[in-house]
Amino acid sequence: AAAEAAAVLKRGGVVICPTDTVYGFLADASNKKAVDNIYKLKKRPKSNPLSVFVSDMKMARELAEINEKQLKMLKKYWPGKYTFILPRRKFAGVGHPGIYGLDKKTIGLRIPKHVFLRKLLKEVGKPLVQTSVNISTQDALNSPGQIIATFEKSKLIGLIIDGGDIKN
Repeated sequence: AAAEAAAVLKRGGVVICPTDTVYGFLADASNKKAVDNIYKLKKRPKSNPLSVFVSDMKMARELAEINEKQLKMLKKYWPGKYTFILPRRKFAGVGHPGIYGLDKKTIGLRIPKHVFLRKLLKEVGKPLVQTSVNISTQDALNSPGQIIATFEKSKLIGLIIDGGDIKN
């Protein structure tokens, strides 16, 4: 399933799958159209930023300025269910990956613990924007049945991975 999900993400599609906490919408953080599709699916204002899954500390440090004190704390809680808001790394010149949120001063990052997500991040090799599966301001949908009932008609979703009900 990770290879299939990675293929959808690499094509600019949106994937729904379980995370450490809830079901999440995932998209390639370097694909503006894919990121925009998550905002459309959620009916979420663009002023409300999305957080980003990264595969490891190296990828985190490519996106955020992380000092030694922060690094110590991150290593304590990652991989896991915590997202940390960190100062955004400043990119100089051209050639940097056009990662979502480049214009922001901060970025929310997480290294997930979820085995499937870790495999998927490795397979894709890029940061993935992520957010809970729901319409903005409504409760997160934690069962495949609810997700399918709400989003089955959407052409913006490339793949839904059924991980059973998630109890938080």
